[in-house]
Amino acid sequence: MSHVNDPEVMKRLLSDKGRWAVVGLSANTERTAYEIAGYVRELGHEIVPVHPKAETVYGQQGYADLASVPGEVDVVDVFVNSQLAGAVVDDAIAKGAKAVWLQKGVIDEAAAERAAQAGLDVVMNTCPAIEAPRFGLV
Repeated sequence: MSHVNDPEVMKRLLSDKGRWAVVGLSANTERTAYEIAGYVRELGHEIVPVHPKAETVYGQQGYADLASVPGEVDVVDVFVNSQLAGAVVDDAIAKGAKAVWLQKGVIDEAAAERAAQAGLDVVMNTCPAIEAPRFGLV
């Protein structure tokens, strides 16, 4: 069965201010992850960069992986290719994140199912910059 995004879940995740760990976010301003993380930040969320380089982005300390991020994470925003997404989702479950948001083009049905079974909210194959305007949040 394929995952269907719940509009109310997307609206809540975008509206309720939270801590978003953005996996795949580096200081490379040419990457989509950089642009969208900035957008999510402008919506009022805290951004935590997660990338093997552990770079500081938007003034926020980066971490090499989700397990290294101190404290709680509300949303794990997944900016890796679909083949790597399952491992990130599993890390999000292990971290105790409340939700995973797989970006536009990132699709892993099995990982989405595992996250949902673990009690996480799941959004897949869409982007906050697409959804926030639909909900009148910008």
